[in-house]
Amino acid sequence: QLQLVESGGGLVQPGGSLRLSCAVPAPLKHFNVGWFRQAPGKEREGVSLISNIGDVIIYADSVKGRFTASRDNAKNTAYLQMNNLSPEDTGVYYCTAGGSWGLESSLYTNWGQGTQVTVSS
Repeated sequence: QLQLVESGGGLVQPGGSLRLSCAVPAPLKHFNVGWFRQAPGKEREGVSLISNIGDVIIYADSVKGRFTASRDNAKNTAYLQMNNLSPEDTGVYYCTAGGSWGLESSLYTNWGQGTQVTVSS
């Protein structure tokens, strides 16, 4: 099982930006990478999914136009650029990597420990 490591979270004011990273201890070119988030008291929800070579990317409607997923397979690292953040984006952000395709968390078994994102003034 892969031990993914997320980083880049923090406290940011509304309208601000953060860039999350997901380090994968395996050749990333073999895996699709998903980003999910979980707010207190809520279920984990899919945010974005990027294909193994980055040619296909999907986003949840709530983040379209604000978040951008990318990846650097040479560095075995995926990224999530988050712009124009709002308090509704607050939560623990997780990345996952695997062969599945979809924004349902049940499709994936490899998860990192998560990184906290707090959007507040």
